[in-house]
Amino acid sequence: MIMVDTGAWYAICDASDKNHGRAKEFYKQVAGTIPLVTTDIIMAETWTLLVARLGWAVAITFWETIREAGIPVVTLEKVDIEAAWHILNTFPDQTFSFTDCTTFAVMERLRIERTFTFDRHFAIYRYGPARKRAFTCEP
Repeated sequence: MIMVDTGAWYAICDASDKNHGRAKEFYKQVAGTIPLVTTDIIMAETWTLLVARLGWAVAITFWETIREAGIPVVTLEKVDIEAAWHILNTFPDQTFSFTDCTTFAVMERLRIERTFTFDRHFAIYRYGPARKRAFTCEP
């Protein structure tokens, strides 16, 4: 299973994004073969970004694509928000966003080790015993 982050969704939607080609190619490779998942917070962040930068119609197409592809949207749980708070405080030298921290927490809870992202924070974050484990960032 692969967690899809905001930057990946945005890059797929915006032909002018520097990661557009890589994002579309990777999505085509994995969609339908490897289960993709995202969170409600990632959906909200992506929707807001798309509406602000590319308009309502692009945001609607994004949402339709998620629905038609049957990509599960994980809803944050109280435990994820609490874990996110601890993540934020464990990495005071980083500028992890709320979405980053909650996504890390969900990925740990669901044991998802791969992420489709262009956000360097996913490569920086460490988890597990002695915080020695790292997510695999695609593409």
